[in-house]
Amino acid sequence: MAYDPNVLHRAVERLEGERRARSDRVERLRAEAYGKEPRLARLDRELQGTMSQLMAAALRQGESPTQAIQTIRVRNLDLQRERAVLLGGIGLPEDALDDKPACPMCGDTGWRGAKMCACLQKLCAQEQIRELSKLLNLGEQSFDTFRLDYYSQTPWSGRGASPRENMELVYEVCLNYAQKFGRFYFRNLFLSGPPGLGKTFLSACIARTVSENGFSVVYDTAGNVFAQFEARKFQRDGDDGREARDETRRYLNCDLLILDDLGSELTTQLTQSSLYELVNTRLVSGRNTVISSNLSMEEAARRYSPQIMSRLEGEYHVLHFFGDDIRLLKKRQM
Repeated sequence: MAYDPNVLHRAVERLEGERRARSDRVERLRAEAYGKEPRLARLDRELQGTMSQLMAAALRQGESPTQAIQTIRVRNLDLQRERAVLLGGIGLPEDALDDKPACPMCGDTGWRGAKMCACLQKLCAQEQIRELSKLLNLGEQSFDTFRLDYYSQTPWSGRGASPRENMELVYEVCLNYAQKFGRFYFRNLFLSGPPGLGKTFLSACIARTVSENGFSVVYDTAGNVFAQFEARKFQRDGDDGREARDETRRYLNCDLLILDDLGSELTTQLTQSSLYELVNTRLVSGRNTVISSNLSMEEAARRYSPQIMSRLEGEYHVLHFFGDDIRLLKKRQM
């Protein structure tokens, strides 16, 4: 999962902060307990000593360590029992002063070997949603709050179905795509239709659900994406060039890219080559993409090269949006 470096950095900082906070709480509790029952401090020092003795006995050469280890273990258990009694006497459980990791799988490191642990993945997902919320209103946009009642039940001219019937199907595809991400029949979606029909809303719903399930998600508008590809090409040196290279790597390598408002950009040879690189690279590497556009596939074919259209038409499942502009409907209801 290719999380954005900034997202990963913030998640690691949170993990470290939480670990330090737990350690500080245990230290404070330990100091209070030692103040109430000084014998506990001596017991803890003795217990630490028995662990060192066990290691030394196990490594001792020239004699059998079995008897020595057994004697040390018996002593260790006696000390633990006395410690538990003393802790109970001041109202604490026997493990209250133990510095236990919150995640036993990784010991609060965030990694299990070279693999990211689920605890760090969860923090990355939270930080990623926070990042996405800068561009998408994820506070309100979710599959649970999507409203079908804005779509007319009257058959739409030339479509053979009503906007409501169509959106019920579109909603189900988007919901299943997000919930079964990576396992759903369609790997790539092309959301096509006029403005104000819910394309960005459903894109945000997909982004939220896929993020919450632990995958890396990048959302951006076509104009911003192509501007970064342009900066990568013409500003090779300096901070802007490095930032552009980082951004384009994010677009190419994240688990899910949501490219919004394709067709709003100025069509140039550079945008054509950038779109081809983006679409083709992600297809070759098996990464999923959702594109939303006011263009139909027929309109896109007049705008983009045959190489691009071959991939869009062959590898993307088109979801058609039609009906009355929801923004205008909401405005009239105010």
